[in-house]
Amino acid sequence: MAQRITRDDLESKFRTVQSDIQGKVEDKKQSLATAAVVGGVVLLLVFFILGRRAGSKRTTFVEIRRV
Repeated sequence: MAQRITRDDLESKFRTVQSDIQGKVEDKKQSLATAAVVGGVVLLLVFFILGRRAGSKRTTFVEIRRV
């Protein structure tokens, strides 16, 4: 005859599954944060370079000479 499943059996199994999932989420959270920071820095550099280029195309260079 099969054993009956008790509340303690279910709780222990749910705890092991939950701890496994939380461990995986913590690992992913760290790598996701790192990727977000790197992506932000790259995006900031791209906008900076494009802004400098656009600014140098639009601005007029005026040379002043003293006589």
